[in-house]
Amino acid sequence: MPEAGFTLIELLVVIVILGILSAIVVFSVRGINNKGQGSACKTDKSTIQTAEEAFFATNNKYGDMAKLEAEGFLSSRSLWHQVTLSNNDKAYAVELVPGETNPCNGV
Repeated sequence: MPEAGFTLIELLVVIVILGILSAIVVFSVRGINNKGQGSACKTDKSTIQTAEEAFFATNNKYGDMAKLEAEGFLSSRSLWHQVTLSNNDKAYAVELVPGETNPCNGV
C-alpha cells in the first residue's frame, strides 16, 4: 500500500521553481515606477505648453504660471516645471524647477 503525499525532493523542487518565478517577476516590474514617473513629467510639461499656446491665442502674449492658473488655463501650478518669459512676453520656455528632489531630473 503506497503512502499518500509528496516526498521531500518534490516539495523542494516546487519551492525552487516558485522562488525563480518570483525573482523574475520582481526584476521585470522594477522599472515600471521609473517609466511612470517619466511619463508624468512629460505630460506635465506638455500640459503647460498647451496652456501657454491657449493663453497666447486669447491674449496675444504668453503668461507666467500665476496668470495661467488665474485665468483657468491650468488647474494648478506645476511643482516640477516653471515658465520663463522673454522677448516682451512673446516667447516662453518651460524649464525644470531646480532642486535635487525634483522627480523629473534626468528624465
